[in-house]
Amino acid sequence: MMLIYLVLLCLLCHNVSRANVGRLVCYYDAASYSRQGPAHMSLDDLEPALNFCNFLVYGYVGIDVDTFKIKTHEEDSQQFTRITSLRRKYPHVRFLLSVGGDQDLNEEGKVETANYMSLIADPEKRNSFRASANILLNSYGFDGLDLAWQFPKMSEKKENVFKQAWLTIKSWFRFSSQSLELQIAEIQQQFGQLVRELRIDLQQSGKLLTFSVLPHVDVEMFVDVSSVMGYLDFVNLNTYDFQTPEYNPKEADIPSSLNHMYDRNPTHNIKHHVDWWLNATSNHQQLNLGVVAYGRTWIMSQKSGITGYPPIYKTDGPGPAGNATRLAGLLSWPEICQQLQHPQQPDQDTPHLRKVGDPTKRFGVYAYRSADENGANGLWVGYEDPTTAAIKAGYAQALGLGGVALHDLSLDDFRGQCAGEKYPILRSIKYKL
Repeated sequence: MMLIYLVLLCLLCHNVSRANVGRLVCYYDAASYSRQGPAHMSLDDLEPALNFCNFLVYGYVGIDVDTFKIKTHEEDSQQFTRITSLRRKYPHVRFLLSVGGDQDLNEEGKVETANYMSLIADPEKRNSFRASANILLNSYGFDGLDLAWQFPKMSEKKENVFKQAWLTIKSWFRFSSQSLELQIAEIQQQFGQLVRELRIDLQQSGKLLTFSVLPHVDVEMFVDVSSVMGYLDFVNLNTYDFQTPEYNPKEADIPSSLNHMYDRNPTHNIKHHVDWWLNATSNHQQLNLGVVAYGRTWIMSQKSGITGYPPIYKTDGPGPAGNATRLAGLLSWPEICQQLQHPQQPDQDTPHLRKVGDPTKRFGVYAYRSADENGANGLWVGYEDPTTAAIKAGYAQALGLGGVALHDLSLDDFRGQCAGEKYPILRSIKYKL
C-alpha cells in the first residue's frame, strides 16, 4: 500500500512540475539568413537557441494575389528543409510555419491587408489557401501553421480606429446599407470559418494551428475569440510596439510599457491587452505574452530637451539605422548594448547612451543621448533587455499564462558580442519560466 502511495505521489509531483514549465515560443525571421555582415544569422547561429525553445515559428510566407495560395520563393524550399531537419537534433522543438506577420508587402512596399481580408470572405479562396498550406506543411515536415494574419491596423488615434477601419473595409467590399456592427460580425464569422476549416485539415495529420495577434490590430473588430479558441492550440499576444517612430515620428516614448503610464493612451500598455484576453477566454494557458529583443529609436533635437524623461516631444523622426540591422528606428539588443558601453562611432567624440532604469519594474527602461550644441548626435531608445524581459516573463507566469513568445531570435545577441553569453534575452526568459 505504501508503495502505491509513493508511486501516485511521484506521478502527481511530475505532473505539477510539467504544468509549471512555461511555454517558450521563439520566432525566427528567415530574412536574417540572407542579410549581409554582422546581421547574417546562419543555422549554426540558430542552433544554440533551440536548447531553450519549445516552439520555433519560422516566417514569413505570404499569399499570392492571383491564386490565394501560400506564396513561396525558389530559395525557400531549401531553407524549409534545413529548418525542419533540425528536429533530429532537437526532438523537443515543434517547428511551425507562419503566414503574414506584416512581412507580406504589396508592390509599393506597404503591408498587404486586402488579400487577407478578401481570402476569408470567399470560400473558394479559403479552399485554395488551405490546400496549399497542407501541401507545404506535409512536403517539408512542419509541425503546424501559425496565422500571423494581416488585419487592417488601428490608427494612432484610438477614437478614429473604427471609422478608418470601416472606410477601408467598405472600399474593398463596397458594402451599402448594412451597419458596421453587422459587417464586423460577418468578418468575425468568416475568419472563424477559416480557423475551423484549417483545424479539421491539420488535425488529420496531427499538426498544430496557432494565431499570432499583430501589434495595432483591434482584435475585437475581426476575431470572435470565444468561437475560435477551441480550434487553436495557442495564441501569441504581440503586446509590444505601442509607440514607434513609424506611428509617431515626433514623439518618443516607452514602446512596450508593462502598465499604464500617466497621461498616455490607456490602451498602450501590456496590462490592458492581457486583461482583455483574460476576460475573453477562460483557458489562460492558451495565451503567450509577446516580448521583443530590440528597441525603438528617435532622434533627439535641441527642442527635445536634455533630461530624456519620456515622453520626448519634438523629436526628428526615426533614429539612424544600426550597423547590423540597417533599419531606421530599430536597433537590435546587441546594437543597443554596444551603444550603452561605447559611442556608435568610436572615432568621434560622441558619448555613449545613458541608461535610465525602472526600479518600480512597472513600465520599462530607456536610454538617451541629448543633442549636442550643434543639434547633432541626439538619440532616444526605448528597449527590452534581459532584465526587463525576465520581469515580463514573471508577469506572464504570475497571471497563469501559457508562456512567452520571443520576437525575434535574430535580434537577440546570438553571437554573445555584448556580455559574452549567446542569447541573453532568451536565456533570461527561460530561466524565469
